[in-house]
Amino acid sequence: MNVALFIPCYVDQFYPHVAIATLELLEKLGCKVSYPLKQTCCGQPMANSGFAHEADACSQLFAENFAGFDYVVSPSGSCTLHIKHHLHTPAHNPAEQHIRQTVYELTEFLVDVLKVTSLNAKFPHKVGMHQSCHGQRGLHLSQMSELNAANYSKPGSLLDMVADIELIHLDRVDECCGFGGTFCVAEEAVSAKMGKDRVSDHVRHQAEYITGADMSCLMHMEGILKRQKSSTKIIHIAEILNTHNP
Repeated sequence: MNVALFIPCYVDQFYPHVAIATLELLEKLGCKVSYPLKQTCCGQPMANSGFAHEADACSQLFAENFAGFDYVVSPSGSCTLHIKHHLHTPAHNPAEQHIRQTVYELTEFLVDVLKVTSLNAKFPHKVGMHQSCHGQRGLHLSQMSELNAANYSKPGSLLDMVADIELIHLDRVDECCGFGGTFCVAEEAVSAKMGKDRVSDHVRHQAEYITGADMSCLMHMEGILKRQKSSTKIIHIAEILNTHNP
């Protein structure tokens, strides 16, 4: 299948190794991957700030760049959710509906489309799994703890396939980290306190790494960990799944 790789701008600028891990993982699993070179920001920051009309050019360019592929895959739940629900071009480009129906966050693509049941990956460390709000409550990557319903986690099911990994149990399994895109700019004190609370749950349970499907949340927590001079590190789930088990 022909897959277009959609890399959010902050991943491209600050965490290119996450994009590389995503590409390598998809290729290992048999996908023919293309990277549209003219892709830019998807427009989520403007839309989340109440200026959706300012994102019209981003939407138009996105539709032009990603038209004609079987699937669009991204290592970001929040950007994927934005495209899935809010990609509307001024000219109502006919490609936009197909893109909205075929855009996937990486872990949901592996579980729901590729139906991965095994991975040749190894990561011998204690890891805490952060459930990002957009991924969990928007894309339904995992069950919400306040619901009396069967538990599931698409990222968690993939991590269970990794050899020698030890997933820690958190006190609050799906608490927000406080990043929230522009929320961390408009309400920086609240955002920072939420981030510290989220980090402390992982550190208290001796996590060597904190992982997740949204690099934005991990970036927020990484800043807190570095300021605390903590030995706990962040790592995107694609990097763990892309490791090799010799």
